[in-house]
Amino acid sequence: MTRKRWAVVVLWAAALALLAGVLRAVPLDDAWAALQQLRFWQIGVLAAANGLVLLALNGRWWFILRGQGQRIPFRALLGYRLAAFGLSYFTPGPHFGGEPLQVYLVEKLHGAPRPVAIAAMTLDKLLELLVNFTFLLGGVVVILRSRALGRTLGVEEETAVFAALLAALPLLFLAATWADWRPVSRLLGWVWRRPLWRTRPLADELLARATRTLHASEAAAAHFCRRAPLSLFLALLASLLSWAAMIGEFWLMVAFLGIPLTLTQLIVALTAARVAYLLLLPGGLGALEVSQAFAFGALGLNPAVGISASLLIRARDVGLGLLGLWWGGRRLRFSRVTATVGALIPGTTVEATPQPLDQGGSIS
Repeated sequence: MTRKRWAVVVLWAAALALLAGVLRAVPLDDAWAALQQLRFWQIGVLAAANGLVLLALNGRWWFILRGQGQRIPFRALLGYRLAAFGLSYFTPGPHFGGEPLQVYLVEKLHGAPRPVAIAAMTLDKLLELLVNFTFLLGGVVVILRSRALGRTLGVEEETAVFAALLAALPLLFLAATWADWRPVSRLLGWVWRRPLWRTRPLADELLARATRTLHASEAAAAHFCRRAPLSLFLALLASLLSWAAMIGEFWLMVAFLGIPLTLTQLIVALTAARVAYLLLLPGGLGALEVSQAFAFGALGLNPAVGISASLLIRARDVGLGLLGLWWGGRRLRFSRVTATVGALIPGTTVEATPQPLDQGGSIS
């Protein structure tokens, strides 16, 4: 077994052990009793709230692509985002891994140039990280302002500094992109020019191709930021709306489980959940449940309700992840069939013709 496979096995084993430990520590009867309070209409309300989250998240990507002149149907992008989510969710890591699939589907099924597809995906992820880490920073500040709560959770001032650095990184990268500094391709180009790679022809060629692609992608991203600021603003607004919907969904979920949270309690519990997803465990398995049980206990609430909330989140995310993998599998099969037909019948294609970048930030 390779080292990579061993690492995956170890991470899954750690996640399952963590989950088993927290489930033994918290009375499952109380957690089940909280779940039994849910009514069908409440589940429907939570599904609608999560639908708003998905629409806003997808809208961010749609605005960016549309600002780059790519007229891709909103519904198709929603399926691609779910497919990428499914791949990221079941892959060990902090919710990364599905981004190449987003690029591939947009490029192969809609004719988007690869640099443009990569630029759109990068900007989409940058805005996501910017808003996520900003909320994380706000959550840490709220915890620190309540000194007793901060000591209970073990949060020190250094944590706020670390959160501030996390929030600053995507902002600085976005500013560098806007200024057309192209930091990634410059760094990769510097590595490529080292003498070491000249003795390895295959690695030299791969690095050269990657440098050229990333250079073109960063150029496309800079062009978008400068020429389509309205699209960038709308994408950022969509990201903020998605977070507002997530906060509302989480508050409704816990309220339906019998505990209406105050604003401080809501921020603390949701911050703990977001930190759990930053860990290397697949889907935050075990870490999410531990974070909610610990956060609810530190807030003087019933930890079993935290477990109930985490189980609802888990069921929702697993369902969306499986749906996304199914959808992505269908689209990949469709792509292969289309390529085969195109090879047999010249001129046959389903790809959309890319449109030029709108002037002045128009997305009409």
